[in-house]
Amino acid sequence: MKLLIKKLIYLFTMLFIIALISFLAIYLTPNSFFASGDLNPNITKESLEHLKMIYGLDRPIYIQFFSWIQNILQLDFGISFVSGVMVKEEILSRIPITLTINIISIISIFIISLYLGIKAAIQKDSLFDRFVGQLSLLSFSLPSFYLALLGVLVFSVNLEVLPLSGLHSSNVDENSLLYYVDTAWHLILPVGIIIFGGIGSLTLYIRSLTIEILKSDYIFFAKSRGLEPKILLRYYILPNLYPPVITLLGLSLPAIIGGSVLLETIFSIDGMGLLFFQSALSKDYPVIMGILIIGAFLTLLGNMLADLALLKLNPNIKKL
Repeated sequence: MKLLIKKLIYLFTMLFIIALISFLAIYLTPNSFFASGDLNPNITKESLEHLKMIYGLDRPIYIQFFSWIQNILQLDFGISFVSGVMVKEEILSRIPITLTINIISIISIFIISLYLGIKAAIQKDSLFDRFVGQLSLLSFSLPSFYLALLGVLVFSVNLEVLPLSGLHSSNVDENSLLYYVDTAWHLILPVGIIIFGGIGSLTLYIRSLTIEILKSDYIFFAKSRGLEPKILLRYYILPNLYPPVITLLGLSLPAIIGGSVLLETIFSIDGMGLLFFQSALSKDYPVIMGILIIGAFLTLLGNMLADLALLKLNPNIKKL
């Protein structure tokens, strides 16, 4: 319980620091949504001042910040400059698909990397090991946006086997089972690209760790007792792999979540990533700030859960 309280204090402290830095960065941005050319070339100065007063932008910066923090604690992220809709409603309508994409990607990266890394280590210097090495190098050397464009060109344009963009086909009934199958079909390419981009470094890391584990004395004595490979894997290799792999996966969360912004934009997926991109173009600061805070919270929460899982796997660890 003490550790959980400590982690929660750390989480909210970091969240406050991130909120402060993000708020100052937005405040110091040279271009504003309320520049007359962005709203209406004929708008008067008095009208602009009135709009700023409505949104509370005429008050001192410290009052704006603490008022914003107070509203966030009540889960009120303000009103969108562009749509006039509550930011919370816009984010809630977009967050399920973003979470779905990232959760599927993280679980798949974990499972695939474990399989490839362990098998490559057991079959060290074999053809499979060399294949995994080249695949991993290719994975973390190619940018995700390049992979996305290449995937669209090959699978959507040339082969025409996967959808080009979006989440749903226009001719599918929302109340039918086919609707969910169609959604999964549309997610194959973007999720596949996130997975391919995430397995490279983790697979090589697992391979290296497994090779070191196989050289250890307890593996030598376990083999001398005639234990089957499945038992060695389950009781000797995996328990020693989980803690460092979970730690690395937790540290990779920001990159995985951040990568969804680019991919959702490329594939026109109506998630938080596309909303963030559109809001940045239109200088819709309440939406930008809301997404930044929620994204930071999810990242910090993911790291906290990874630390707690690590403690569960290894109770001897007192400080994470």
